[in-house]
Amino acid sequence: MDSATRNRKKSDLLFILWAGGAALLSYALVYALRKPFTAATFDGLEVLGMDYKTATSIVQIAGYMIAKLLGIKFISELKRENRLRFIIGSVALAECSLFLFAVLPVPFNILALFFNGLSLGCMWGVIFSFLEGRRLSGVLASIMGLSIAFSSGLAKSLGMFLVHDLGIGEFWMPATIGAGAFPLLILLGFVLNRLPDPSPEDIASCTERIPMDARRRKNIFLRFAPLLCMLFLANLFITVMQDIKEDFLVKLVDTSQLSSWAFSGIDGVVTLIILGVFLLISLIRNHRTVLVTLLMLVTAGMTGLAGVAYWYDSLQLSPVLWLFIQSLGLYTAYLSFQTLFFERFVSCFNIHGNVGFFIITIDFVGYLGTVCVLIFKEAFVSELNWIEFYNTMVTALGAACCLLFIGSIGWLARREERKARRVSYQRPQTALSTASNL
Repeated sequence: MDSATRNRKKSDLLFILWAGGAALLSYALVYALRKPFTAATFDGLEVLGMDYKTATSIVQIAGYMIAKLLGIKFISELKRENRLRFIIGSVALAECSLFLFAVLPVPFNILALFFNGLSLGCMWGVIFSFLEGRRLSGVLASIMGLSIAFSSGLAKSLGMFLVHDLGIGEFWMPATIGAGAFPLLILLGFVLNRLPDPSPEDIASCTERIPMDARRRKNIFLRFAPLLCMLFLANLFITVMQDIKEDFLVKLVDTSQLSSWAFSGIDGVVTLIILGVFLLISLIRNHRTVLVTLLMLVTAGMTGLAGVAYWYDSLQLSPVLWLFIQSLGLYTAYLSFQTLFFERFVSCFNIHGNVGFFIITIDFVGYLGTVCVLIFKEAFVSELNWIEFYNTMVTALGAACCLLFIGSIGWLARREERKARRVSYQRPQTALSTASNL
């Protein structure tokens, strides 16, 4: 290996540690500002006849969902010079909201969580915009995506530790955790803002990433409408399953026999498995091969989840094993589209735009579904216990996801077949034209 190659590898490794590490820690801290309240049970409290814990989730997700809707335009058009200011403003509003949740009386304090969700709904797209469009984007996206897998469990473990071991009240616990995350996240925002722009080599490898106005967004959606509709619907189902599993985990399994740190331990193992799989996939150079591989991977994951849900009673899985299977299946599917899939999709079809548009759109659709499911559960099947409701939902939605992913693979195969036909048709025409000229 010559000196130039060694220097390049060293430079790539340092950049991965800088960019990937900062992005991973940044979004982990976003979870610290958003998810700790899910570790609380709020037993005995109701709001307008609705379970208080369910109401808190609905209100926060509603704010998050509206942020996603606004973000379809905002993130698509966001310019680099505005990213850091947005991060600082969002983090400040999120922590103020948690403080108000602690000091305002019940049930009015729930409204503060709406603004908490609203302030953080676009953070993934903003942070990811620092990473996309580079030779190393696949590796960087995989590293950043892991923050979702381990941060959810870590946020719950921290929340339970503060409540059960340190005696901090359930209403003050989120603000306490957020107070530690607030300055660190702003500091990491400055670190991300120092990243250099994609190089000419990056642009040649992945296509240039540019802001997308309304006309460009519409044209791109119409161009890939069949595929995007299937993927958006499947991601709606995945987001619903993941959000209910995360927000109501303490109602799905008996956590009294588990350590406060069991959640972070399980999600830590899941994180390492997903990192290994995604890094291997990132080594594949052909963009279309990566798309098909990811679709096959998430199809297998959804099949496994649906099977476990359908045979839940006969399998008699331990809480730890059940949690591991749920986390592995859901995070693999969710992170495939939050990280690798649309990054490679943009490059595969030479789309002049950015990944943020696709991710923020699937997120909006997904969280809209979560709000609707929670309202439906409280309005029509409130007497159904949580694990029965969850397993029924996962069986149906997991099977539906499998069909949608198989349809997406078929769409890609047909598009490739049409492309091959056009190439084979053009070659004889070219040869005939050349012969006539001779």
